[in-house]
Amino acid sequence: MGSEGRSWSGAAAMGGGVEGEAAIAAVVAPAPGDVPASGASVDIALPLPEMTPRIMRRKGSRESREGICKELVRGWSSLDSSRFSIETVSGGITNMLLKVSAEDGKGNKSSVTVRLYGPNTDLVIDRKRELQAIPHLSAAGFGAQLLGTFENGMVQSFIYARTLTPSDMKEPRIAAEIAKEIRRFHQVDIPGSKEPQLWDDIFKFMKKASILEFEDKEKQKRYETISFRKIQDEVKELKDLSDLLHAPLYFIDFEYGSYSYRGYDIANHFNEYAGYDCDYSLYPDKNSQYHFFRNYLQPDRPSEVQLQDLDALYVETNTYRLASHIYWALWALIQAKVSPIDFDYLGYFFLRYDEYKKQRESCLSLAESSLSALKNG
Repeated sequence: MGSEGRSWSGAAAMGGGVEGEAAIAAVVAPAPGDVPASGASVDIALPLPEMTPRIMRRKGSRESREGICKELVRGWSSLDSSRFSIETVSGGITNMLLKVSAEDGKGNKSSVTVRLYGPNTDLVIDRKRELQAIPHLSAAGFGAQLLGTFENGMVQSFIYARTLTPSDMKEPRIAAEIAKEIRRFHQVDIPGSKEPQLWDDIFKFMKKASILEFEDKEKQKRYETISFRKIQDEVKELKDLSDLLHAPLYFIDFEYGSYSYRGYDIANHFNEYAGYDCDYSLYPDKNSQYHFFRNYLQPDRPSEVQLQDLDALYVETNTYRLASHIYWALWALIQAKVSPIDFDYLGYFFLRYDEYKKQRESCLSLAESSLSALKNG
C-alpha cells in the first residue's frame, strides 16, 4: 500500500529549539464517559508532512488551533512539537494508521495510535456503534484504549506487538490460545442492542455496491461483469439456511462494534489464515478446526468436549464461512470506489467472491445434511 513506510520527524519539520522542558507522563486512558472529543479533522489524502501540523501543532505557532494529539492526549498539551515524531503503520486497508511518539530528550518515549477513517467509510461502518463498544472492550483487556476522538478519527493507546502470520495461527499452541481469548472476548457485555447486524449490513453493502460507477474504463468493465441479482438470491438462500442452524447467541464484532454470530466470527478468523495473498489453501482442515473448537468450547477441559458439539460448531462455522466471503467482497467493492488507500479493492472483491463460489456447494451441502439429520432424529 502506498502509505506504508513513510515517517516524519517533528524536530526536522518544525525546526527551532525546545520551548521549555516538560516531563512526559505515561499515557493514561480516560474513563469511558470522559473521553475527550475534538472538532478537528485531518485530510487523509494529504502527504504525511502536510498532515503533521493538524496532528501536532508547534507551541507558539501563529495558528491558534493545537494539534489533535496535543489537544486529546493527557500530558501532551505542554510539549513542544519538536518532541514528536510520526510514522505510518502498515496493515490498514479501511483506515490510515499513524504512530505518534513523544520524547523528553532523555530517552523516555510514549506513543499513541492515530486512526484516520477512510473517506466515506461511514457507508460501511456505524462509527457511533463502534465508539460505544471500544471502551468496554478495552476495559476487558481487548484492543487499544480509547484516548480521544476527532471529526474523522480517533486516538488510541499504541500496542507494541506484531501481527500473527498464517503459519503462526496454524501452530496448535497459538491456535488454542486464540480460541480461549475469542471465547473470553465473546463474553464481554456491551450496552445497547443485542440484535445481530450481519445480514442487515450485507444487504446494505449490496444496495450501495450495486449502483457504483467508475471513471476508470477497465474498472467499470470488470464491475459490469458482476450479477448483483444472483448475489442477492444467493445471500437470501444463505441467510435462510443459517437462520435454521445457529443457536440464539450473539457476540460482538470487535472492529465494527455490533453483535453477530459465533460461527461467523470464528469463520472470519479461519479465513484470515489465507493472509493478504488470499491463499485459501491455508484454510484450516477439519482436525485443526476441531482442535480450535475444543479450546473455544471448554478452555479449561478441551479434551472433554463432546463430538456432537464439535460437529455442530463445525457446520455452523463453515456455513458462515460463505457469509464472511460475501461480506468482505461487497465491502471491497464500496472501498474500490471511495478509498484513497493504495490497494486493489476491486481485485479483492473477485478473490473473495471466487472463493465463495468455489466453496459454496460443499458448505451448503454440509449444512443441509446436518439439518436433514436433525429433522430425522
